[in-house]
Amino acid sequence: MAEADPKPAGEIPAPVIVKKVTIEEAGHHGGAWKVAYADFVTAMMAFFLLLWLLGATEEDQRKGIADYFTPTLVKMRQKSAGADGMLGGSSITDVDSYPNAMGQTGTRAITIPRGVTGGPVEGGGRGEMEADQLRELREAIEDKLVQRRELQHLARQVRVLRAPEGIRIDLMDDADFSMFALGTTILTGEAEALLAIIGETLAEEGAPLILRGHTDSLPWRPGVPANNWSLSAGRAEATRQELIRTGIPATRFARIEGVADREPVITANPEDPRNRRISLLLLDPNARAMRQRPDPGAFD
Repeated sequence: MAEADPKPAGEIPAPVIVKKVTIEEAGHHGGAWKVAYADFVTAMMAFFLLLWLLGATEEDQRKGIADYFTPTLVKMRQKSAGADGMLGGSSITDVDSYPNAMGQTGTRAITIPRGVTGGPVEGGGRGEMEADQLRELREAIEDKLVQRRELQHLARQVRVLRAPEGIRIDLMDDADFSMFALGTTILTGEAEALLAIIGETLAEEGAPLILRGHTDSLPWRPGVPANNWSLSAGRAEATRQELIRTGIPATRFARIEGVADREPVITANPEDPRNRRISLLLLDPNARAMRQRPDPGAFD
């Protein structure tokens, strides 16, 4: 068989061309949408977790959560709207202190915007002046307790909060502290020291005072000629006398009340020691007309 003719000398071979073809699936546009979707799901989870916390917790627990997330720097805390200081957080009805012109106030059920000038709109509370007074009173008690190191631990027994007729200070018992000896109207030594600080602070105020005694619902021993009504009223009177000794004029006391165990703080456990407390109500002068009781003979 004859061999093929060799290529002519000097001839350049033809180049080899490789063509790559990429086939993409229809509708595929990369993975950026996955990141956006993940952010959306995370935000929704946080939102529903917030709704669950608001519905499943009590006010004291929400204050504790606010304390945890509030900045620790003093200047930042003073400009924040959460809890502030060792006496706990602000009430949900307090005016916020955010650096804006509007501000807001509200109730437990709804938050109501404030007017452009900063004044309360209809139904929006008593305004920033009372919020400032509440904060100043809380800080004054806290400062006096801090100055006396042996009484610092009593700060947890004091609550300062807003009430419909003014500002209320609650002096509460717990498992480690009692205002009075068990079943008596005799003040303990720590309670007298605490009332001295409260009296010193309230002496700077001019508002009338109402004292209210509360007990827990622990039953009395059979045969004891006493009851929680007389005990709560007697403890309120003992507190009044001690405050008079601290320098508060007797004329400032509008009335004293004993409500026994009918207004517990811990409703789930009426025998809880925290239900034993003395409430001092500083009456708002603007609400005096609301407090006036009708003359018993006015309808005769």
